[in-house]
Amino acid sequence: MAARNNMQKLKSLQVILEKEISKKKYGRQPQSLYEPIHYLMSLGGKRLRPMLTLLAYSLYKSDAKSVIPYAIAVEAFHNFTLMHDDIMDNAPLRRGNQTVHEKWNVNTAILSGDVMLVKVYEIFSSLEPAVIKEVLAGFNRCAAEVCEGQQWDMEFETTTEVTEAQYINMIKLKTAVLLGFSLELGAILAGASPEDRNALRSFGVNIGIGFQLKDDLLDAYADPKKFGKQVGGDILANKKTFLLIKAREKAKDKQLKELNEWLSVKKFNKKKKVEAVKSIYDSLNIPTLAEKKINQYFAKGFDSLDKLSVDHQSKALLRRYAEALIERQS
Repeated sequence: MAARNNMQKLKSLQVILEKEISKKKYGRQPQSLYEPIHYLMSLGGKRLRPMLTLLAYSLYKSDAKSVIPYAIAVEAFHNFTLMHDDIMDNAPLRRGNQTVHEKWNVNTAILSGDVMLVKVYEIFSSLEPAVIKEVLAGFNRCAAEVCEGQQWDMEFETTTEVTEAQYINMIKLKTAVLLGFSLELGAILAGASPEDRNALRSFGVNIGIGFQLKDDLLDAYADPKKFGKQVGGDILANKKTFLLIKAREKAKDKQLKELNEWLSVKKFNKKKKVEAVKSIYDSLNIPTLAEKKINQYFAKGFDSLDKLSVDHQSKALLRRYAEALIERQS
């Protein structure tokens, strides 16, 4: 019964959140500035970050609807980063649809992204004086770290050697810290203790690292029918994922030579390259190493969740939501 009630509560929050996101207005004129924002925000996605804010808040209070505007601010910031990332990556598609810079143009995408960030601060400016300083301090720290992570990611594209530690730090900054802030935000708005806020932020950061490592693994090994995009995309792009970093670290002699040849070749059969590199990964036991590392970060995250002052039943919904994301195969 409790599990069923939790699922109903979760679905109810998701429906309300999606409805409020679709209703949110960011400005009117010029239309060409604000229409791209509505377009990008309407493309869907898991809405992971705002849901984490609402679920963290719900650990302490029952009126989660009251903080939906601030959950939407987190989602708007996330989409601002996507809009600018797509320009930097020259990406043609986002969630199966044209990216903003492709549908409009690069200059419009830059300006629309900029105004999205302004609107995030506008939403946060309506917070009560008792919490606004702490929220903005946490958000500013997080926003700067996300930019640092994106810069490291771009620098790694032209860096010959990237260590495991450097890669983990990059995905922590680029992806995981925003999950941590999303949870911390919910806790701050609910008046949780500093200890609980820190524990929730740690939970988010660690599962965020785990999620990205799992994405690395799924990119190479997922069922194509479930994955929703080309399997092996990271291999084809020579992306320095955890898998490639560990393979280059462990490969010797003939294997290392073969791997480096595939990394340097300019013209190749896509299917053949993916199969060849995966064969090297398999022989080096890289998928098992990746699974072990993923599970280590998920375990660290749940250890932090267990430290919260709230009872087990109150944590059940957040725990189940995170577990469902961990179990996904796409």
